[in-house]
Amino acid sequence: MEENKETLDLGFAKLDLQRQQRCGFPEVVYCAGKTVNQSVRILDILMEKYDNVIGTRADKAVYDALAGRHPAAQYDELARMVYQHKDKTVVNGDRLISVITAGTSDIPIAEEAALTAEIMGNRVERIYDVGVAGIHRLLARVDDIRRANVNIVVAGMEGALASVVGGLVDKPVIAVPTSIGYGANFHGLSALLAMLNSCAAGVSVVNIDNGFGAGRLADTMNRLR
Repeated sequence: MEENKETLDLGFAKLDLQRQQRCGFPEVVYCAGKTVNQSVRILDILMEKYDNVIGTRADKAVYDALAGRHPAAQYDELARMVYQHKDKTVVNGDRLISVITAGTSDIPIAEEAALTAEIMGNRVERIYDVGVAGIHRLLARVDDIRRANVNIVVAGMEGALASVVGGLVDKPVIAVPTSIGYGANFHGLSALLAMLNSCAAGVSVVNIDNGFGAGRLADTMNRLR
């Protein structure tokens, strides 16, 4: 194991030791595609060094291997995140991020976004199952949605919810297409294209099922002064 001021070389990975100074949060570990041992080794080092740490798309086996050494480690089965959240300081005061889903099936991706934003120091409100098939559910929460400084909209199927929310608010909307839907949804491609083609101003789009990316972007927007 070789360390310098910028990186820690583990052989199979080079940890970025300056990510927090450059970007405001330590390196986040994408666990899918890594072995359990690789994910554990990286997260073990990060949890020793930092109060708040995130591992995304993690199996529970990763958490089980970390829990003995890191009592503060937690696992969210829905979001498939292993994380440590020791410092619960809210860095953005009363600035609120809302996470909105079209349907209940979109909640796992929404929880990845919501947890990411919370661990990074934000207040988050969850507004779930308010899709356009029953648009009265969304309209009943308009005042709550308008209170948010940033809105994350998570939707599969045809992805229409992002455009509707974009037409109701004067704050940024981060649209997250999900792979939820029948065959012509093409595993989220139809929602992605609909969101990219939204005529509502102020809507940005992240990749399919990228809850983490949405949570991180919302955190970055929420920090702007």
